[in-house]
Formats: sequence, structure tokens, C-alpha cells
Amino acid sequence: MNNLNSVLIEGNMVRDPLIRSTPKGTQVCNFSIASNRFFRQDSNLEKETGFFEVEAWGKLAAACSTQGRKGRGVRVVGRLKQDRWTGSDGKTHNKVAIVAEHVEYRSDFKKTDETVSESDNLADAAYFNGDLEPNGEAGAFYGNSEENVDAEELQAVSF
Repeated sequence: MNNLNSVLIEGNMVRDPLIRSTPKGTQVCNFSIASNRFFRQDSNLEKETGFFEVEAWGKLAAACSTQGRKGRGVRVVGRLKQDRWTGSDGKTHNKVAIVAEHVEYRSDFKKTDETVSESDNLADAAYFNGDLEPNGEAGAFYGNSEENVDAEELQAVSF
């Protein structure tokens, strides 16, 4: 039996994305998402906020670094990855992050004097696959994880 490792999360970016390159030149973009969960406890409505680290690779990383910004609404589809290491103090550490395979941004609206107009952002006007080619929907990016999965192997998620 194959194991399932799939994550879908929506929230807002906590900080501007950070982009860097590996020694071989592959781009990696890291950002954090805050996601709220509302629930009732007794007769009160409670709010719980979770913070999640996300990393995107390759062309998806480049797209995330240009389209993302602090506060922007985002939906990420990906998988969980756990890193383990031993620190200089001898203690074992671990970190769980989401490796993005698909990223969508909420429309970015700018306020003018008395009206609200949609920004000229390309991400708000077109949908992109791993090759960053327009395909007709708003604000979505598909990309490859660090294992260089072909864009054809990734499937669109219906929302």
C-alpha cells in the first residue's frame, strides 16, 4: 500500500518570501502562512491560528518570490517534509515544512479614490503550469518540487 502525503492549506503570508539558490543554481523560495481555525467552545466562538513554513522549488519558487508579499491570501497544495539534524550542542532537532507543488493567490485589490480596482498583476489574470504558460484561470502556479516532478504528473485540484 502506498502512503499518502498531501496537504492543502489556505491563509495569509506572514512575511515577504525569501528566495535563494542552491549551489547548483536551483531556486528555492521560503515563506510562512498563518491559517485561522474557528470553532465553538461552550457558547463562545474561539479562534486558533497556526503558522506553517512553505518551500517552493524551481520555476514555482521564482513565481512565488515575485507574486507573494506579506499579508496576501494564498492557497498551497503540496506535501509534508521533515528535516532532522543534530545541533552543535548534541541535541537532535527536527522541522516540518510544506513543499509546495501548486500555489494560488487571492486577487490583489488596490483602493483608488472611491473605487476598488484589481491590480495589474499577471498572477491575477492568468493561470500557470510548471512552465509558466498562461492557461486561463486566476492566480495559480504549478511547479516542481525538489525531486523535479514533471508538471504533467501534477494534477489540478478542484476548488
